[in-house]
Amino acid sequence: MTLPHPSPTEADHDRRRLRQWLAGQARADGVARRDLLRLAAAAGLTAAVPGVWSAPRAHAATAPGIVKALPAEVFTPRGTNAETRFEALAETGHLTPASHFFVRNHTTTPQLAASGWKLTVWGDGLTGGPREFTLADLHRLPSTTRSAFVECAGNGRSLFTAQQGQQVSGTAWTLGAIGQARWRGVRLADVLREAGLARDAVDVMPRGLDGDYVTADGTNLGRVRRPLPLAKALDDVLLAYEMNGEPLPADHGHPVRVVVPSWIGIASIKWVGDIEVSATPLYSPWNTDFYRLFGPGHPPEGSAPLTRQTLKSAFELPWKAPLAAGTRHRLTGRAWSGAAAVARVDVSTDGGATWHPARLRDEPRRGSWVRWSTTWRPRATGPATLLARATDTTGRTQPPTTPPNTQGYLFDAVVRHPVTVV
Repeated sequence: MTLPHPSPTEADHDRRRLRQWLAGQARADGVARRDLLRLAAAAGLTAAVPGVWSAPRAHAATAPGIVKALPAEVFTPRGTNAETRFEALAETGHLTPASHFFVRNHTTTPQLAASGWKLTVWGDGLTGGPREFTLADLHRLPSTTRSAFVECAGNGRSLFTAQQGQQVSGTAWTLGAIGQARWRGVRLADVLREAGLARDAVDVMPRGLDGDYVTADGTNLGRVRRPLPLAKALDDVLLAYEMNGEPLPADHGHPVRVVVPSWIGIASIKWVGDIEVSATPLYSPWNTDFYRLFGPGHPPEGSAPLTRQTLKSAFELPWKAPLAAGTRHRLTGRAWSGAAAVARVDVSTDGGATWHPARLRDEPRRGSWVRWSTTWRPRATGPATLLARATDTTGRTQPPTTPPNTQGYLFDAVVRHPVTVV
């Protein structure tokens, strides 16, 4: 069932919400300045919003099958996907607004009505037959809120080629296939127990309601699905129905999605429609053909299926940004790890010859990124290379290079960020 087109009273809704926000009657978790500007313009209240400023807007970008607007200053379309320009995150807070959150689609975004949605939990890992849950059923269960990043396993893939000279396959993400949100929903563990989880269950496999994925050679792989070991499913996995205090937008899984903190993004199935619970291990193309490491140094059948994300850091700065010589610049960025909290970030402004610690602007937490900042007053004009190197609480530090794999997953090397001092 599809949702109706936006009603002509959308401006009235925006005007009312903005007035509520200004009066302290509404939350604005993860709202970017550009969205407040849009609301203010609709309400005729631009002057009443502190710090809101207008800048020339580039023409909107487009990508097939994505519902939300993709302004060119925020997104780079990549086939059926949209990558966030990392420098656009500088205007956002710790949470990524839905307006800035990257989109990873295998096919197209389905527009589903919450009123007609249901989740079917089934399989031989249950003590009884299939069990159906409506959205109202989920709302009756205890809710949980968790801030966590979601990141595509291929984030940074283009750097295998640009930085290491290695050819890999897949979407040529730079570093913007990541976003962090405050997710609210119910624990998957609670739903599984309500459905009658059996003692011999070992795997659960959520499956999305988007269309079948057909490969370039015409092979129909069916709907996107990927199994989780029961131990992870019972740990910290959410069935989320809110993102930053609002119902999930269509492109991000409305009405319900899976959120698997710290794991590669494919595990966080959007638009979940059913979950198989099995007494035997489960497999799908998304943990056999894809999302394993293949190539030199890996077994012929590939590595074990990928689970946790790796360690990364990035500058909130355009690639090859011009920076004035003799001026004190505040450099900002973000760092994150799938294994543990980020403990420190070190920055080099001379191509790695010397390093100094950056200031962490958030309390480090597992499954969450931290913002960091440092200052730099360049003197000599010409090209320069900036580096940021994260270390997490396990003691792991970003390496100078990442061992290659044919599909370009889990790039974690220190990124060499070029700028020009003018």
